Amino acid sequence: MLLTIIIILGGVATLGLLVSATRGPSPQKAFKRRMEMIKERHGDVIAANAQAQIRKLFANRNSRVEGLASSIIPKPALLRKRLEMTGRDITLGKYAMVTLGIALVIATLLMMKGMPFLLGIFLGLFVGIGLPHWVVGKMIKRRVAKFTSNFPDAIELMVRGLRSGLPITETLGIVAGEIPGPVGVEFRMVADKMKIGRTMEAALQETADRLGTPEFQFFVITLAIQRETGGNLAETLSNLADVLRKRAQMKLKIRAMSSESKASAYIVGSLPFIVFTLVYLMNPDYMGKFFIDQRLMVAGLGGLIWMSIGGFIMAKMVNFEI
Repeated sequence: MLLTIIIILGGVATLGLLVSATRGPSPQKAFKRRMEMIKERHGDVIAANAQAQIRKLFANRNSRVEGLASSIIPKPALLRKRLEMTGRDITLGKYAMVTLGIALVIATLLMMKGMPFLLGIFLGLFVGIGLPHWVVGKMIKRRVAKFTSNFPDAIELMVRGLRSGLPITETLGIVAGEIPGPVGVEFRMVADKMKIGRTMEAALQETADRLGTPEFQFFVITLAIQRETGGNLAETLSNLADVLRKRAQMKLKIRAMSSESKASAYIVGSLPFIVFTLVYLMNPDYMGKFFIDQRLMVAGLGGLIWMSIGGFIMAKMVNFEI
């Protein structure tokens, strides 16, 4: 009874951590941070320097969980960059707590079913590490896809602004206010950085490094080349928007042509699991030995590893880079 209560509490805590980790950034905190940065730049010099030093000290002094997560995770900078690419307020501490909670719940459930301690811990860690990583990857992929689909429209809006006589800095602000979704958020961050003294090139390059999309990198390179060599910026950006749209159309065409191969790969990869589930439902004692007999456990893990290798190869065969 006590163990059941502990498992239920662990599951509730894990769900709470997942909700807290995937919740978007607070608008109040963002507004307060922007106001503080503006006051530091335009207020009294001594007071601004003091506030900047205090803010820097508080920013560097992470919480205990954050520091522990940074010391345990092999590449905290890379993981922190992945979490920033989601566009949500997910810290290393939250990510580590969610991972640990999922691993403990899965390991406890497996050991209650009779699985050996070490194997249960191993599978719990595998699910606890793999599931959050997969969720973060899906969030990044969804956000990047939404950004890429709306980005040519943002460039066209900039072209219309440039042809009407507005400077490039003003058109960035217009895009930030008119385009919804990730495009507006990223351009708003660029505009805010420029307001507090950052150059346009530096602000755009930071955004390009965080997004990691070739489309935005093309945009940054186009602006840098035009600033160095001169020319009609509106015409250049119009051509870039046309190239990006054709690139998106080519991706959709390739996806349609490779859909049959992907469907075959999904069917072949799912058949062993479907057969295992059906046989387990018909004869639980026979298939239950895979969770008790160590030899069958090793054989099952070997089969999963080989299936993973085959799935990885098939995924690479139908994945085309443009």
